[in-house]
Amino acid sequence: MNHLYYGDNLDILRMYVKDDSVDLIYLDPPFNSKRDYNAVFSSKTGGKAAAQVQAFEDTWRWDESAARAYDEVIRGTHSGAANCLKAFRDMLGTNDMLAYLSMMAVRLVELRRVLKSTGSIYLHCDPTMSHYLKVLMDGIFESRNFRSEITWKRQSAHSDAKHRYANVVDIILFYAMSSKTTFNVQYTAHDDDYVAKFYRHNDNDGRGPYQLDNIASPNPRPNLMYNYRGFDPPPKGWRYSIETMQRLDREGRISLPITALGSFDTNKRPRLKRYLNEQEGTIVSNLWVDIQSLTFQAAETLGYPTQKPLNLLERIIKASSNEGDVVLDPFCGCGTTITAAQKLNRKWIGIDITHLAVNLMRSRLIDTFGDEIKSTFKVVGEPTTLEDAEHLALVDNEKYQFQFWALGLVGARPESSGEKKGADRGIDGKRFFSDDINGKTKTIIISVKGGKSIPSTAVRDLRGTMEREGAEMAVLISLAEPTKAMKED
Repeated sequence: MNHLYYGDNLDILRMYVKDDSVDLIYLDPPFNSKRDYNAVFSSKTGGKAAAQVQAFEDTWRWDESAARAYDEVIRGTHSGAANCLKAFRDMLGTNDMLAYLSMMAVRLVELRRVLKSTGSIYLHCDPTMSHYLKVLMDGIFESRNFRSEITWKRQSAHSDAKHRYANVVDIILFYAMSSKTTFNVQYTAHDDDYVAKFYRHNDNDGRGPYQLDNIASPNPRPNLMYNYRGFDPPPKGWRYSIETMQRLDREGRISLPITALGSFDTNKRPRLKRYLNEQEGTIVSNLWVDIQSLTFQAAETLGYPTQKPLNLLERIIKASSNEGDVVLDPFCGCGTTITAAQKLNRKWIGIDITHLAVNLMRSRLIDTFGDEIKSTFKVVGEPTTLEDAEHLALVDNEKYQFQFWALGLVGARPESSGEKKGADRGIDGKRFFSDDINGKTKTIIISVKGGKSIPSTAVRDLRGTMEREGAEMAVLISLAEPTKAMKED
């Protein structure tokens, strides 16, 4: 059973994820960029919606919570993590950067605990914090287990080049747990210039272009010093046995030099035909320039901040796991990792701290793989009873988390975060539908009330909002029981 968890990933890891149980971890945590990231949802016309929902705040401060995380690592059993944080504190002081690194350190220690000895971890970051995070990763996963620093060119141009070189790359730090870690070499298609330069031959026999390769042995092979069809052996012998050479010749894979008169030119040496369509391609290096970042026009774009392309995660998962392995993403966001894992027949665990993200991930899985996927995964941490819902709204005082959760129950997208200044105009969410032969898109507006009581005017106000917006339907979702007067309205 695959699992999608709502909650703080530190708590979830400790409560639910066992030691040595995960094969691959990918995490794309906040970068301490000091920005608020908004989710932008598509409007009914397919364009960018005017309203945006704040998905997370990427700003860290040295406060009581940061100090607790720091102390926990310092007092913990992982000396590498403790030594790193103490050095960072001596160098940086108690500021926002140390707060961020403390938050990451306590979680990375847990992530190391859940990784198998054959497992690996990919940490996605940007140049803002990548150098600090690499030192921290060295301390926690050991520098000898560092494998690669991958540079992903996520865009071609950027508007931040007024006082520095434009920043168009992200960094992905790849660490293994041991020398036994799974790694499957990945290939990408040869570029056109390479093909034009090296695959210049074509016999027009339907087998496509090929290059001519040496068939002389690189090392002395006394037992392969035979004459082949009049061609003397190279100084160190042939690369292949006589039987293999004859088979390759029958298959048309040996190019035998011919003179202008049509006879064998024994002054030259036979060569092997290597066909382009039989090659695996170019081995993927630590510079990734072939995967483009998403635009708002891309089919897979969900409007979630920092969403990564599906093929980026597919490459990582194919390289560092096998079918049936467990993939974990502790900062799951819109669910690209778990979608890629599901597509590639891996088991998965996704964690996020907002109901907005959890609802988005659930909807994405269903939209991508169909309703039948519902029975293959479990959502943990969401309200499942009225008491749970009351606790979220009233005890935890998470008004907007309750709102996001309630909207997710009816498949609606949020209209705003509730954090921006000004009135919300009586609309918390929208859902669109079509019920006529012309396929005209119609709107349902949704109002969510999470308090202990509901204003007596709630139904009348909602009807007025529906008429003002030109919506066909309006839905009121309330935590408290509606009053008799509201039912009459």
